[in-house]
Amino acid sequence: MTRSVLLLRAVNVSGRNSVPMARLREVLAAETDLEDLSTYIASGNIICATPAHPDAACAAVRAAIHSEFGVDTPVIHRTNAQLVASEGEQPFPEGDVKFVHAMFLEGPPTPGAVEALEQRRRPAERLALIGNDLWIDYGQGGVHSTRLTKTVLDRALAVAGTARNLRTTRRLIDLTG
Repeated sequence: MTRSVLLLRAVNVSGRNSVPMARLREVLAAETDLEDLSTYIASGNIICATPAHPDAACAAVRAAIHSEFGVDTPVIHRTNAQLVASEGEQPFPEGDVKFVHAMFLEGPPTPGAVEALEQRRRPAERLALIGNDLWIDYGQGGVHSTRLTKTVLDRALAVAGTARNLRTTRRLIDLTG
């Protein structure tokens, strides 16, 4: 059986969009066809057997979360193989695992998005688009000092995405492997 992760965007961040993971697991077990269900850390990582129809599973999870918690959040699917391939191709292997992030996108970004983001990045930051994953090395300043804010990323990319640092990405690979 292959395993996947469904990545929720912006839940349990800064006291907003509260989605308790234990209750989420209960709701998803009752209202979706997901199998072998678990969660990893409170930021919204749903580990499950790879759904037969990932897009439908993401839509069902999004609807269940909205219905139960009043939170409308994009849900982005990645298989273990996709996570492994993306992590293997990430261009910043010397970067700090806390400051290198993968932004997993729902689909391809708008043409010219990376070039627009390059204009906003700080000198120590680096960007690279690998398939539908935008890799960002925030450098030693981390996400707290960047100008590549959620609003800036959303506007430039024009597609929903959610970021995980390299440490979490590697843990998700382990959990789905």
